[in-house]
Amino acid sequence: MTTQPVVLITGALTGIGRATAFAFARDKARVVVSGRRVEEGRQLAEELRSTGAQAEFVQSDVRFEDDVSKLVDAVVARFGRLDIAVNAAGTEGETIPVLDQTPERYTAVFDTNVLGTLLAMKHELRVMSAQGSGSIVNISSTMGLRGAAGLSLYVASKHAVEGLTKSAALEAAAFGVRVNAVAPGPVETAMLNRLTAGAERKAGTPEEIAEAIVFVASEKASFMTGEILRVNGGRTAA
Repeated sequence: MTTQPVVLITGALTGIGRATAFAFARDKARVVVSGRRVEEGRQLAEELRSTGAQAEFVQSDVRFEDDVSKLVDAVVARFGRLDIAVNAAGTEGETIPVLDQTPERYTAVFDTNVLGTLLAMKHELRVMSAQGSGSIVNISSTMGLRGAAGLSLYVASKHAVEGLTKSAALEAAAFGVRVNAVAPGPVETAMLNRLTAGAERKAGTPEEIAEAIVFVASEKASFMTGEILRVNGGRTAA
């Protein structure tokens, strides 16, 4: 890996993705942030550059393969390689019982959380396998190991992300590429606010999760692949 790794972060405009962009910028990485909202993305890239980092924004929607392919190509065109990818795009969907779920609600969650992760890895691995190096970190959740009433689709999608992570890791090892996931517990984000509706809770910060992501992506974790690092304040300890 180069001394100034090239890092791509999807779902970078808010929450964990945004905190991760700043964490890599502090480590002097060259950062490409991506998301659907152009104005917010450009503002984020400008904030990152104000810290002294090399940073670019590329608009992309991970639900569409053409977008993802062009995003990865844009990273390589700008910086010549791709060393680290953090796939943080995700949505929780609606909180409703299984009895009331519909194919449309399923698609809304799975297209972003599962298909988006799959497409991102496909095109990240396209570049990394040719390089013979790289590190991918997918964002799962404590719900990738547990269940939760009313959140069946979100829970199922995170189980799927963890399965994709392990399978991709086995395939990517032949090319010298590592694939892992970080699975946060409750984190102080807009998503948690929507899920808890202001109820009292104990939660981590996006910055704490970002530091875990930076570690997993780095050469300090070079013997780690196909793993799910759970950073959840003990939620799955019992």
